[in-house]
Amino acid sequence: MYKPLRQKVHLAFVLLAAGVLPAAGAPAEKAPSIPKFGYADYAWSKVSDDFQAPESGPGPVTYDKNSPYTNNQRAVAGRPITLRIADLSNPILMPWAIESMRKANDLAAAGKSAYEARASCRPGGVPGFLVMGRVNPLYIVQGPKEVVLINEGGPEVRHIYLDVPHSPRPKISAYGDSVGHYEGDTLVVDTVGLSADTFIDNYRTPHTAQEHVIERYRLIDGGNTLQVDIRVEDPGAFKMAWSARQAYHRGQPAESLNGQLLEAICSENNEVLVDATVSATPKADKPDF
Repeated sequence: MYKPLRQKVHLAFVLLAAGVLPAAGAPAEKAPSIPKFGYADYAWSKVSDDFQAPESGPGPVTYDKNSPYTNNQRAVAGRPITLRIADLSNPILMPWAIESMRKANDLAAAGKSAYEARASCRPGGVPGFLVMGRVNPLYIVQGPKEVVLINEGGPEVRHIYLDVPHSPRPKISAYGDSVGHYEGDTLVVDTVGLSADTFIDNYRTPHTAQEHVIERYRLIDGGNTLQVDIRVEDPGAFKMAWSARQAYHRGQPAESLNGQLLEAICSENNEVLVDATVSATPKADKPDF
């Protein structure tokens, strides 16, 4: 679907820019005792581009049981690849959200449109960022003042500012205003100020600007798995708060070896923009150079 540009950027430059690596001649500082999520020589590979259910309580929207979702990695002989049809019986959904998703389901079932942020070269929002692209790895850059999350596809970048309060008047945007702090072995991220023009997930679950998301990042399985527990509140779109989970396995994707971040610009490399299931990609009104 995509033909990545064959240009690579070494992560050392990213780390230096974020203040993780000291500039030449700078005195060494004693690193605080915090969990280490980011390295220059490997990335995190998501287990799925769907959210997993929490251990208990209300959970995320998934596929309609009468229309199970099969992607091109799961497809087997006799079972064709299918588009996502959302389960509208999930009790978290407000009536208006159900109707919005019903229309989207009808379009997907007819093969006319099945919007996904990654395929459409648009921001994933929060927590949608965590399910963007099935194969695109996640890099994490940890600095003393911020944590940077980089989805190689796009690329899409989130900034999490550490040990500071939310802006009193956060600018509404796709990735909102994210602040974080460490609680022992866990990075806790609190995000508000999210624009309503993104979706929660790849099932086109809508939300409003009232959305409030808390993510908890923690290493398990001896550091080989990154687990993200998610809690979403939005009184404008959901009848109740609900939770979800995402997980990443420590890996070294073939296109991202030796600490090299592949520059995979989406819009210039998406070869199926005329496909009916992919929406139009953003275009600038004027050149930026």
